[in-house]
Amino acid sequence: MGEGINDYTKNIVDLRRHMWMAGVEEELRRLIWQIAVVGKYISAKIHEANRKLAGFKNIYGEDQLSLDRAADEIMKNQLQYSGFVREYASEELREIVKTGSGRGKYIVAADPLDGSSLVETNLAIGTIIGIHKEAILDKGRNTMAAALYITYGPLITMIYSAGKGAHEFVLNREGEYVLAQENIVMKEKGSIFSPGGLRRDWLPGHQKFVEHLEKEGYKLRYSGGFVPDINQVLIKRGGLFTYPALLKSPRGKLRLLFELQPMAFIMEQAGGMATDGKDDILSLKVENINHCSPVYIGSRAEVELAKQFLV
Repeated sequence: MGEGINDYTKNIVDLRRHMWMAGVEEELRRLIWQIAVVGKYISAKIHEANRKLAGFKNIYGEDQLSLDRAADEIMKNQLQYSGFVREYASEELREIVKTGSGRGKYIVAADPLDGSSLVETNLAIGTIIGIHKEAILDKGRNTMAAALYITYGPLITMIYSAGKGAHEFVLNREGEYVLAQENIVMKEKGSIFSPGGLRRDWLPGHQKFVEHLEKEGYKLRYSGGFVPDINQVLIKRGGLFTYPALLKSPRGKLRLLFELQPMAFIMEQAGGMATDGKDDILSLKVENINHCSPVYIGSRAEVELAKQFLV
């Protein structure tokens, strides 16, 4: 009996071991692991949250749960003295802030708690992280070294990429992130789609694109949370998430730095695509931390098809 248990544990690959085996550079390994640990703290905070509005607005004028601010404080404080991070940018802050001595190797851009409005309905929410090796503003090229997101649902899962594929981990009862799926590979074409924005506000090209997907029998899967919807597309190995340009919001709703770049990085590492309907998300110049962009992200066939309708 004991030998069987030992054999089982030998086959378990935890996050640190996986990154070491994959040849991820040491400082980046340690930083990714530290952020994964922060996810445990945020998860604990979610469970104890009273779900009451804190009575203030965040910088984007949205109702902000006290949970949002708590998640940001947890993330910022844990990275403050990591030694690996020189700057920290967050959806909850007005500007990029220096971290620690300011001499760390990486810049972290975070959406500490994406989808917090879903907490009261007990739907999955998440954390999105982009890790950059160069200054993140006014760049027309990819500056990312790694990206990850954590999903707080029935299971706590994490998908990360350090430029060597996309890999899923599950937080087990012992508090370890253990490998669930290695090298996730998207199918060329999927069968689900998650369209954001009100239909009445869609532009004609996007409207026709969605109608085409509906005629083709694509199944609607939209929770209102970016993390769970992207996670479904990745885990199902195909499909599309889109939040398009709208009549009153020509740049859409999702923020390039905090949401779209990290997810595009992961999706491309899984063999998928992410564009604004014309150009690759990772090729877009980040003008400021508030910069939003339309997005079409998922299987290559659906993203390429969207481009045809949006010409």
